[in-house]
Amino acid sequence: MDPETLDLARLQFALTAGGHFLFVALTLGMALVVACLQTAATVTNRTPYQRMVRFWGQLYVINYAVGIITGLVMEFQFGLSWSGLTHYAGNVFGASLAVETIVAFFVESTFLGLWIFGWHRFNRWVHLAMIWVVALTACVSAYWILVSNGFLNNPVGHRTENGKLVLADAGALLTNPSALLAFGHILGGALLTAGFFMAGVSACHLFRRTPEVAFFVRSLRIGVFVSFPALWVTAGFGGVQLASLADLQPMKSAVFSSRTAEIADLQAEMVTRFGPGDYVPSELWTRGGGLVMLLAFALMMYLSLAGLVLACFRKAVERFRLWHVVLMAAVPLPYLAMISGWVFREAGRQPWVVYGLLKTEDAVSRHSPGTMLASLITFTVLFAALAVLNGWLLLRHARLGPVETGLGHDERAPASADSGGTAGPPPITPRY
Repeated sequence: MDPETLDLARLQFALTAGGHFLFVALTLGMALVVACLQTAATVTNRTPYQRMVRFWGQLYVINYAVGIITGLVMEFQFGLSWSGLTHYAGNVFGASLAVETIVAFFVESTFLGLWIFGWHRFNRWVHLAMIWVVALTACVSAYWILVSNGFLNNPVGHRTENGKLVLADAGALLTNPSALLAFGHILGGALLTAGFFMAGVSACHLFRRTPEVAFFVRSLRIGVFVSFPALWVTAGFGGVQLASLADLQPMKSAVFSSRTAEIADLQAEMVTRFGPGDYVPSELWTRGGGLVMLLAFALMMYLSLAGLVLACFRKAVERFRLWHVVLMAAVPLPYLAMISGWVFREAGRQPWVVYGLLKTEDAVSRHSPGTMLASLITFTVLFAALAVLNGWLLLRHARLGPVETGLGHDERAPASADSGGTAGPPPITPRY
């Protein structure tokens, strides 16, 4: 294997997986938030909640639509650049990827389409059920992805036949602690991302003295009140994962804690067990990623604690302009924490792609450096364009505020009659 091809393949997967993860973080969190908002709108019949469903739902749909393209690219990565992995372990981790594709691409997308175009066509309770199907299948999709990733980090439930891995214990695979702990961590992080996003967008409108004061006061409070418990859920699952590394991936744990003597002992042990080689992951990426993640979480913790207090006072929510600036500046923090955490998780298991079973250099496809470089450039340009497009669309629609949009528009009624932003059939009399 040409070392240059290996480096380019790793860089390509890091960029595409990380880029896709940025979309997933907001999509997963916003799906749950929008489902809860529509539940409140359906139960109470209150127009303010209905308008919130349409505004935040519009931003959710934009992020989902652009992000799903990046997800499709990820499916091609394994066959294009990592054929050694699919040939060796595809019988085990490939099944969960297939289920995820069916759940996410077919079930989730189908019901999301019904939700988008089903306003004023379905009974409001049926319409509510659709967004909950979308939100729950998004969670199920994340779980199946982490089943695959958990297997790569902690391979369980398999046996070897003819030099390949085959599934031996589905229960062990589905209850892999590396997958379950990561699922709780990611779910909390997604809600944290959505909460900071809602608070930041709302703070921007309040800072600009928007006429929709009541709308964004309520939205900012929801964002803050979602962020606080989500932060502690994320930190809790993350702490348990860190503690489990000593058993699951002792080398990663030793590198992160800079335990030099233990690193040397583990290196010698792995050489004896697996043969000559360097089994120490990059300290820069492993330790650096973990520290950045922890620093970002510490900063978010202080911001969330202060925000929880300030959100209890309407005047502070409406008029505290310095806090508004801080909330706007804090929107990237959950993304930074999640990406750095992903780097820590993935870089720390090197040089293994399937920990203890298959080295990364044996998993990469036999492409020339030129071919891999061309692929890297193509995907990088595509993902950069999608990220810019998504950011522009989110910014554009967020700045517009809760004005009349296509989402939830009732074409049966005159435009002037729908200016109140009703959601769910039939249009109702506003009740505050």
